[in-house]
Amino acid sequence: MEIRQLQYFVKAAETMNFTEAAAAVFITQSTLSQQIKQLEDELGMLLFDRIGRHVRITEAGHIFLTHARKILNEVQNGKQAITELNNAATGELNLGVSYAFTSLLLPALAPFSNKYPGIKIFITYGSPEELEKKLRLAELDMILAFHNQSDDEDLEMQVLFSSSIVMVVAKNNPLAKLEQISLEELARQELILPGKGFSSRDFINALFYKNKIVPNIRIELNDVHSLLSLIQDGHWATVLNEKALIGWHKVAAVPIIAKGIKRQSYILWQKGVYRKKAAILFIEQLVEVMGNEE
Repeated sequence: MEIRQLQYFVKAAETMNFTEAAAAVFITQSTLSQQIKQLEDELGMLLFDRIGRHVRITEAGHIFLTHARKILNEVQNGKQAITELNNAATGELNLGVSYAFTSLLLPALAPFSNKYPGIKIFITYGSPEELEKKLRLAELDMILAFHNQSDDEDLEMQVLFSSSIVMVVAKNNPLAKLEQISLEELARQELILPGKGFSSRDFINALFYKNKIVPNIRIELNDVHSLLSLIQDGHWATVLNEKALIGWHKVAAVPIIAKGIKRQSYILWQKGVYRKKAAILFIEQLVEVMGNEE
């Protein structure tokens, strides 16, 4: 089994077309077909069903695809680790970010890119569950997320900071003058809430449910920037982590009266996997920017 065979197989699985896959890896179709056939012979299982000119991945192919991608990612990480011995400021960083981290992340990107122009950053947004799946498949180097403590043996969680879930309104909203607000009073407001996948939404849903309160939800959005734009220019209220308000100067945070309102943010890594120097440098930049914002 050779690395190039795995590369050919993964590309064929992604395109479901041997001709396109061969062109993408700069070989002939016959060579690609031959290499995949050799791989199948070695594994003793068909990875593709050939139906005329079309191919379809088999159940064995689906299973092997996950492992092939992990192997190729590990090889790439190994190459980058060697490169970093000569120059720590080059390579790629694949960063997973939960939606609520948008406002925290953006201020760090420009100074990091200016400081380390040799590092290319790929950012993937998603729910913690979606991102953890990609992390386990080695498609991401690390994740930034507001998260519950995890018992997963294959993930390592590094504490980043703690902050509170708060009600957010425009500064010219009369509610902005409140020192705090109860869950009952919060539920009566016209709310724009984050959509599915936001830890703040899951958290406030659980609080409302536990206290048998039905909130007055008018709009749901899965984009923090759009949500806060509506809040700062309107009469609505929302519920977010207070750290998500960094850079938004026309909104005010009002503490919510509830137990356990603080949330923890983490950096999630795969255990036993090489940590890229680029990832460590980015965390240093993020912490520095967050310190300046406080």
